[in-house]
Amino acid sequence: MDIPVFIAGLSVGLSLIVAIGAQNAFVLRQGLRGEHVFAVCLVCALSDAALIVLGVTSFGRIAALLPWIDPVMRFGGAAFLIWYGGRSLISALKSRSALSVGAGDGARPLLTTLLACLAITWLNPHVYLDTVVLLGTISTQFSGREVYFASGAIAGSFVFFFALGYGAAFLRPIFAKPFAWRILEAIIAVIMWAIALKLVFGA
Repeated sequence: MDIPVFIAGLSVGLSLIVAIGAQNAFVLRQGLRGEHVFAVCLVCALSDAALIVLGVTSFGRIAALLPWIDPVMRFGGAAFLIWYGGRSLISALKSRSALSVGAGDGARPLLTTLLACLAITWLNPHVYLDTVVLLGTISTQFSGREVYFASGAIAGSFVFFFALGYGAAFLRPIFAKPFAWRILEAIIAVIMWAIALKLVFGA
C-alpha cells in the first residue's frame, strides 16, 4: 500500500464531493427522515466507486468514442432535476407536518427511493466531471500507482456519504418543527434548479 498516494486520493475525493449538490441534498434529506439511509448511502458510495474506477482506467477512450454523451447527460439530467426540484417546492409550500423522527413512519418504498437516488447520481453530469474527468486526470500523476489513488478516493466517498446520511440524525430535533422542514425542502428545490440551469446553459 502506497500510503501517501492513498491519502492524496482520499483528500482529493473528499474535496470534490463535500460541496452541497443534488446527490448530497438527497442523502441529507433521507438521513433527516430516517428513510432507507443505509441503502441510499451504499448506492451513492458504490456509484462513486464505479465512476472513479472508470475515470482512472478509461475515461479518455470513452469520451473519444462517444461524443454524444455530454449533451444527452446534460439535458436529461436537467429535466430530471427540474422535476425533482418542483416536487420539493410543492412540499415546501403545501406541507404542514413536522418531520417524523421515527424510522419508517410514512416512508416511501425502497425501490422508489433507490430509483430516485440512482437518477440523481447517474443523470448528473457534474458527478462525471468530478469522479470520471477530474479524478481520472489527477490519477495520471501517479503512474503505476493509480490503484492506490483510486482506493483513497473511493474510501473518501464511503466515509462522506455514510457520515452525511447518519450524521443528519443529530439535526432531527431542529426539523421536528414544520417550518424548518419546509425551509429545507425549498433549499433543495433551489439547489436542484440551479444545477439544472447550469447544465442547460453549460455554465
